[in-house]
Amino acid sequence: MTVTDRSTELITVAAQAAADKLAHDIIAYDVSDVLSITDAFLLASAPNDRQVKSIVDEIEEQLNKQLGAKPVRREGDRDARWILLDYVDIVVHVQHSEERVFYALERLWKDCPEIELPADAKATRGKAAAHAEQQAAEEAADLDGELR
Repeated sequence: MTVTDRSTELITVAAQAAADKLAHDIIAYDVSDVLSITDAFLLASAPNDRQVKSIVDEIEEQLNKQLGAKPVRREGDRDARWILLDYVDIVVHVQHSEERVFYALERLWKDCPEIELPADAKATRGKAAAHAEQQAAEEAADLDGELR
């Protein structure tokens, strides 16, 4: 079994919406061979809770506007550390960067084929690591300034 055309269409729109809201490390997997409940997973992350919510809201809006798709379930809104949107054909996971590292869903699904994403979404790969390095450098500079 492979991912359906509808699922590919949903993933493409969702990935572009996430990229438009500056999500980090967007990736999609065809999980249709290993799961019977959905065809594909989309993973994305953001460095703070507010941005996680913003990304999820944009994905939901664009899927509804462009494809008439509404999630059957939305979980994780209260804490906004890991929000899940279930569209039956696809499941979207938008995680805070810390949760993304801790749960490492990529390791779990690494044997599944990746789904081709729009160029904007592909360009987000490695952004979480770059953001973490920038934050560490800024914190070190702040600490150095305080010590002087």
